[in-house]
Amino acid sequence: MDWNFGDMLDAVGAALGPEDPALIHGDRKIFWPEFTARTNRLARAFIALGARRGDKAGFYMRNQPEYMEAMAACFKASLSPVNVNYRYLDDELVYIIDNSDSTIVFFDAEFSAEVERVRARLPRVVAWVQIGGGGIAPFAQDYEALASTGDGSPIKGKRSGDDPFLLYTGGTTGMPKGVMWTHNIWREASMEGVRRLGGPVPENLDAHVQNALTVGRFSRQVPACPLMHGTGWFTAMGAMLNGGAVVTLTEKAKFSPVNLWDTVHANGVTSMAIVGDAFAKPMLQALDENPGRWNLSSVLNIVSSGVMWSAEVKQGLLRHIPQTALTDSFGASEAVGFGTSITTAEGGTQTSKFEIGPSCKVFTEDDREVLPGSGEPGFIARGGAVPLGYYKDPEKTAKTYKTINGMRYAIPGDWCMVEADGTITLLGRGSNCINTAGEKVYPEEVEEALKAHASVRDALVVGVPDDKWGQAVTAVVSLGGGASEDELRAFVQSRIARYKAPKRILFKDDLGRAPNGKADYKSIRAFALKELGLGA
Repeated sequence: MDWNFGDMLDAVGAALGPEDPALIHGDRKIFWPEFTARTNRLARAFIALGARRGDKAGFYMRNQPEYMEAMAACFKASLSPVNVNYRYLDDELVYIIDNSDSTIVFFDAEFSAEVERVRARLPRVVAWVQIGGGGIAPFAQDYEALASTGDGSPIKGKRSGDDPFLLYTGGTTGMPKGVMWTHNIWREASMEGVRRLGGPVPENLDAHVQNALTVGRFSRQVPACPLMHGTGWFTAMGAMLNGGAVVTLTEKAKFSPVNLWDTVHANGVTSMAIVGDAFAKPMLQALDENPGRWNLSSVLNIVSSGVMWSAEVKQGLLRHIPQTALTDSFGASEAVGFGTSITTAEGGTQTSKFEIGPSCKVFTEDDREVLPGSGEPGFIARGGAVPLGYYKDPEKTAKTYKTINGMRYAIPGDWCMVEADGTITLLGRGSNCINTAGEKVYPEEVEEALKAHASVRDALVVGVPDDKWGQAVTAVVSLGGGASEDELRAFVQSRIARYKAPKRILFKDDLGRAPNGKADYKSIRAFALKELGLGA
């Protein structure tokens, strides 16, 4: 069957009633009939503003109901959503909106100043759509006016399961790359995991609607992590397509575990998405400090992806929510379903060990399949339902999406060992990419920002272990003039997103580059570990 998200939403929306919530944000609830009408109006408005089938739409906002609402409207109008990191500054914003060819950009009122600064550099954007605020910018369309006025009936016309959407992720140059998914590919990839767990897999639209009526409508899903990243986006999208409710946290600017547990208690939340210990540790601390404060009996699943989730924290959470399954999902923007690790009160697997996903293999650098128990490391590869590649980057696509023995695989670069029992142990990303609280930071971009300072002769950036962030961005700098650590950090934060700025900046006269200028990251990381007292 040709699975298009707009068709799925039309069918589910026609079946669900005024007591079925679609979006919840504090005291605000949008039920499915209203959600359906609002997204239909928005879809028509986007087309009237000049968007054409296949156009891209940038999403420059934090977690809020409008994120999912505008996404649903894009699917209905056959537009491709594009995630934009709300931490980006001017040049980064211009790059991602221009690179994605976005013709519509949704932005929250809090980012009006940033949009005002860059919009003249983006002439291909035909409409800037503002969400919230005391007044609408003179260059912008009023999102709420578009959603609440006009024809709310379904849009007629044929859509395709091959309609695309772009998930932007970091590239080896430090600039994001747009992974090209289609509705059919994403749906098939997500259903492989459901099949493996023995869940219902609808084979046609009628069966999908029936599944929404009997199962999906009772889901209350909180994306505790940002919707601008794949973990939050994909889990929330799955809940929405299946007729459930997406519940967003009212404290948007900074993660608050108390706000999360208040939201769970108030709304009977059944599942949530987080990114490792950066979320789980404060969640556990709040529970330990407030025993019995919240009714958490509704929580059935917490899924984490992007960084490792420590066993100790999982066990702590299970003391408070023993009925819950804690799921480590091993995936990437380039593909999902590499592996899964589930921990319950009855037990679980060690951190970084996963049951390998269907259609997955592990290959050496010369494309030999790694044998279980051989002790030979290799790259995890996912075949079957994988994206088309990177948008407008055939060279990068050819490196990541390879055909081996007649099968096309996504190989994002994660090193693994295959154990004798067939499980895999994740070793880490083969490149120098730093994963800090689920954010990908590439050293070259941070190094260039540091070297723009007049006092910096050279700089190298590595990741070091950190209990809170997973990895902490750490710079080693050679100075040609006077500059303090705080001064350099503030300088970097003025040029690139704050989360990319080094947590620590160390100083070293000679960074030990080879005669050809190649960096020795191994020795620099060893130096940083020693200086910080972290050991080898």
